[in-house]
Amino acid sequence: MAVKRTSHEPAYVLHRYDWSESSLILEVFTRHHGRIALVAKGAKRPSSNFRPVLLPLQPLQLSYGGDAEIRSLKAAEWMGGHVMPTGEALLSGYYLNELLLRLLARDDAHEALFDAYAGVVQVLAGDHAGAQAATQAAALRAFELLLLREVGLLPALDAETLTLAPLEDDVRYALVPEAGLRQAAQDEAALEGSEWRAVEHTLGERAPFPAALRQVALMNAGTNSSLRNQLRTLLNYHCGVATLRTRQMMRDLQAL
Repeated sequence: MAVKRTSHEPAYVLHRYDWSESSLILEVFTRHHGRIALVAKGAKRPSSNFRPVLLPLQPLQLSYGGDAEIRSLKAAEWMGGHVMPTGEALLSGYYLNELLLRLLARDDAHEALFDAYAGVVQVLAGDHAGAQAATQAAALRAFELLLLREVGLLPALDAETLTLAPLEDDVRYALVPEAGLRQAAQDEAALEGSEWRAVEHTLGERAPFPAALRQVALMNAGTNSSLRNQLRTLLNYHCGVATLRTRQMMRDLQAL
């Protein structure tokens, strides 16, 4: 019986851990097959061709085979295009990887989300990190929105979730776990109805990531902060944690 084989699959390594003295288990995000697990035999040996290639936040093409839950990696090629992000941008990349590991089921393809991930990684790896800090933050918000929508955890952002009443332009609405969008209390993090509708429009674009990135980048600092806080609360809720590990690491490093 022929062993199923996939060749030249676009992918990113999300996480890697030791399997034996010489091999690794990889969690990878592929464009056409979603999140899968691979064993890279001999990848820790100094002579292995896998050793310099299997790095996170790098565009790869992978070939692998097998029908088991953990397939066998046969070949890996670095596709180039950008260098590894550094500093806070690197931690932001690890944050994205943690979200994907927690929220994506195995073997469930999300091609649009893969393209968005490739886009945000390019932003994080861009030159002049200081000048791009605002753009990097906007890219994270855009990706969070797309991830939540892709996995069915983001309600329609042009109507109140419980009543389906259209949002009013100047009324403030909060995005709340389990309740979706509802009118906000006075001191609650919220966006105006016109702002939520603009975000919803970008998510329906043919290329949603650049559209959402542009929309978030246009927001003022206060609105951006409010969106970040609401998305963070929603993501933490669905990940089942008070704070994601990578977020806590970033806080600890900033405190130092």
